Amino acid sequence: MAEEKENVVTINGEEYEEKSLEPNSMYFLTQIRDLQTQRNQLQFQMDQKQAAIDMMTLRLAESVKVEETEEEAEAS
Repeated sequence: MAEEKENVVTINGEEYEEKSLEPNSMYFLTQIRDLQTQRNQLQFQMDQKQAAIDMMTLRLAESVKVEETEEEAEAS
């Protein structure tokens, strides 16, 4: 069975076991991971907001068409 590498991080092309990192290096690694998580969450929220904007834009365009159709019907 293949040996699994446990908690290995690659920094500048070099692999390091997390347990071998100094506390200062672990602090930076933890900060980076947290920032990546936050970035992913923000991207998820931005995707949701873009979808909502797209839907509202579509509904606005549809509502204007309905108003134009109603005005044309009343004018006839």
